[in-house]
Amino acid sequence: MHNLFIIAGIIGGLGTGEIVLIALVVLLLFGGSKIPELMKGVGKGVKGFKDGLKGIEDDINDSGKTEPDKNDNKTNDPGKDKTPAG
Repeated sequence: MHNLFIIAGIIGGLGTGEIVLIALVVLLLFGGSKIPELMKGVGKGVKGFKDGLKGIEDDINDSGKTEPDKNDNKTNDPGKDKTPAG
């Protein structure tokens, strides 16, 4: 968790000049044609991460709920389960 705060501090402290410099370095390293592929991969990764978080949140929310009793839907009519005399 401590590393997360360090990363957030680094990103929060970046100004426009630093972001432009990072963008230029990325452009030089990967070239113009590879950047769309790189961004597509990053987008898929972020989407997968968000879907995973949503799944975990759903599991947590569902674990607090109790399942309804299976006998709740049955009536107390004693003659309901009996077969008619033939």
